[in-house]
Amino acid sequence: MKAAVYDRTGGPEVFRYDEVPDPELRPGGVIVEVKAVGVQGGDLLHRQRGEIPSAPHIVGYQAAGVVREVGDGVEGLAVGQPVVATMPAGSHAELVSLPAISVWPLPEGLSVREAAAVPIEFATAHDCLFEFGHLRDGETVLVQAGAGGVGVAAIQLAKAAGATVVATASSDERLERLREFGLDHPINYASADVAREVMNVTDGRGVDLVVDPVGGRVLETSIASLAYRGRVSWVGRAGRDDAVPDVWPLALKNATVTGVFLGAEMMMMPERTRPLAAELLERVAGGELRVVIDRTFPLAAAAEAHRYIESRQAFGRVLLIP
Repeated sequence: MKAAVYDRTGGPEVFRYDEVPDPELRPGGVIVEVKAVGVQGGDLLHRQRGEIPSAPHIVGYQAAGVVREVGDGVEGLAVGQPVVATMPAGSHAELVSLPAISVWPLPEGLSVREAAAVPIEFATAHDCLFEFGHLRDGETVLVQAGAGGVGVAAIQLAKAAGATVVATASSDERLERLREFGLDHPINYASADVAREVMNVTDGRGVDLVVDPVGGRVLETSIASLAYRGRVSWVGRAGRDDAVPDVWPLALKNATVTGVFLGAEMMMMPERTRPLAAELLERVAGGELRVVIDRTFPLAAAAEAHRYIESRQAFGRVLLIP
């Protein structure tokens, strides 16, 4: 099969499109023929500095396609069935071998391209808001990096739950687009002081919850935007900022920061996360929630796709198509 692989970490230029051995079918698992790869922020971070268990390495956490082979002991999945799957690595390829527990059949009406941008994005946003963020009806939420995959999902989920939604993005144009997904109060972080603007739109109170997929110094802004006893769900390092944030101001507000990592939750509590992802797929298929696909690239152009995402131009998700 063909795959986008690399032998060393670094910038997008480390990718090469090459022939690699087909993955092996294992008992309790399936082989999926990949039709669309939802490129995650974590894919970029792993390519930059993650571990390489063996070379050449195939990066990638999520892909959708059709089942090509079914292993012994697998029930509920059949050859030719459209599915979406999550994985610790391997999505940037034509084929992937997976345990059946990591695979979800697609609901009727949901395309493989849409599905490739659902489980990680929407389940991460859901956990940030509800499982760890304890969002309640009538509260106010700040979504940092609202135009990203998790950001667009979080805005929709928060609005559907009765929250007032504040979000940041890098341009007025991107913020205007977010209004159709439920954004109430836009803040252009490139031209405004985010914490000050949050206080302006909340009459000096601050927000109850922040979803922060950026980290670094942005986490300081998230803390400064909190109301008394507010919460931050810190879910990533999209800013690629190694600065250690000053979290002392949390104590002054009796506020909290909770780290959120869906991958660990899927491993430790599949009895909760598996039905959650299935429910979110159904909500997207039914039109209650929407997937935003910014652009597609051929799998052979994985370097170009990663470079485009790093330019911060994308609105929603970028897909690779084998």
